Amino acid sequence: MIIMKILTIHYSYSGNSALIAELLKESANADAIRLEVENEKRREGFLKYLFGGWQVVRRKKPALKPFTVNFDEYDLVVIGGPVWAGSPAPALLSFLAKYPLKGKKVALFCCCASGDAGKAMGRMKALLKDDMIKGETVFQNPLNDDKNEIAKKVGAWAKELLK
Repeated sequence: MIIMKILTIHYSYSGNSALIAELLKESANADAIRLEVENEKRREGFLKYLFGGWQVVRRKKPALKPFTVNFDEYDLVVIGGPVWAGSPAPALLSFLAKYPLKGKKVALFCCCASGDAGKAMGRMKALLKDDMIKGETVFQNPLNDDKNEIAKKVGAWAKELLK
């Protein structure tokens, strides 16, 4: 049996995507990188949504803190993060612009409040057009759900990705 080497790359503002990435790391024995924005200003409440929406409308791609990774070491790269105003969070767009994966097997996940991540998922897939999308899924407010149920859902998805 061939063991697939998996890397998860995620951005998380409020912890939802971090939870999914951690559960995926455990389920699939994956390595993980958390994208961090340089000089990120934390906002809460309504200001968080206003600022996030402003960044999306202005098509901002914030600078990311540096990290080191050799994508050639991995069979599958899982990319995920929150949906902001119908778009992937700007940090994910920064990553996809700076690190083209060209020809990799990729899986995508989004975390959102409304369950409607279609536009965000479509935008990420368009940016990854030279890659093979092996799977995609959406998690709706995972921090608000039973952790065991979320862990089961992530584990089932990991099992699908490992096929």
